[in-house]
Amino acid sequence: MKSSYARAFVSRWLTILILLAAGQAGSAAWPNWMGPRHDGISAETGWSTEWPEEGLPLVWQQAIGIGFSSVAVADGRLFTMGHVDGHECVYSFDALTGGLLWSHLYDAPLVDNLHEGGPGSTPTVDGEFLYTLGRAGELICFRAVTGQVVWTQQLQEDLGMTLPEWGFTSSPYVLGDQLIFEAGRVVSYDKTSGRKNWQTDKHQAGYGSVAVFSLGGETMLATLDCDGLRVARAGDGREVAFTPWDSPYRTNSTTPIVAGDLLFISTGYNAGCGLFRLQENELKMVYQNRDMRNHFNNCILLDGYLYGFDGNSNLGRLVRLKCMDFETGEVAWEKEGFGCGSLMIADGKLVVLGEAGELVVAVATPEEYREVARTDFLRGRCWSVPVLCDGHIYGRDAAGDLRCVKLPAVRH
Repeated sequence: MKSSYARAFVSRWLTILILLAAGQAGSAAWPNWMGPRHDGISAETGWSTEWPEEGLPLVWQQAIGIGFSSVAVADGRLFTMGHVDGHECVYSFDALTGGLLWSHLYDAPLVDNLHEGGPGSTPTVDGEFLYTLGRAGELICFRAVTGQVVWTQQLQEDLGMTLPEWGFTSSPYVLGDQLIFEAGRVVSYDKTSGRKNWQTDKHQAGYGSVAVFSLGGETMLATLDCDGLRVARAGDGREVAFTPWDSPYRTNSTTPIVAGDLLFISTGYNAGCGLFRLQENELKMVYQNRDMRNHFNNCILLDGYLYGFDGNSNLGRLVRLKCMDFETGEVAWEKEGFGCGSLMIADGKLVVLGEAGELVVAVATPEEYREVARTDFLRGRCWSVPVLCDGHIYGRDAAGDLRCVKLPAVRH
């Protein structure tokens, strides 16, 4: 085993222990953005890629309003967000039937700068509580079952921030008793009371979320904003290391990927991607190239290889789905035609949602692009990550068409 793979293995298990301590594992199947381990990988098996020619059966469909919030699924409930006529709405649906369990509405701007707008943060479930962040900074803690509001914060007021150009889109990260965001500051709130624990100095806001990892026995946070890559201590927010990362259009919107002491970041346009090693409170570059430019959806790391979309949304179907060696930055294969899509991984397979709404499964291997299933799924612009949970796939488009389809089971 390569030394860096050994470090990655240890780091992954430390992260799992952290999440278990945070109470996020439990019975929640996909409780937050990027799943229970925050790595975009599902442990779910038993689903088949032998799909009917007429397509996967539609189980239910709901109109939820404009936005790019993905879904969280926990204890049979699905949570998501949308914008409807000058308001943002938080929804709770029965995950299997699509029946509305509760909803919560509040005034909010659309923030439709060069895209449809609407909420871009994905809800987070932690035990009996649900946490959401709106595009204008409305942070709310709910009781997940009833929708009762427990506490609220308005980030613009509380952090002394003006509305970032693209709004607030960081998804809530629960770490022990902390609720942590990138929001033009990295900020931590007490998840029970909403009291602020700490905040960092202001910086040019980024639009991704926080990555949590352990190094030298200490819990660290990695964030990417529109100034650069930062590493801070989780306990007090004190900065450990920083390296600049150019963002010509102030659009850095991805979350760092950490394996051992290696940190990977990827952004659109000219900056491309970079791998850094954290040593003695310094981020030392391993490589930088333009072969994996994630505009807004993260790569996923599996068995030493990154899978993700290279290219900006204005390039349309010329954007390429790629497989790239994590340690060297060498591209193993690429496939055109999906546009600026998104993906997750389950059972060693890529579950890909193309920008135009096609749903595709391909084997997650560096050897070649090998597609094993495809069907039409959605019709509008699709930038939000699909979620496979309990034999179903959930996805939404920018206009707010939320759909659930059922996967066939493996035949024994």
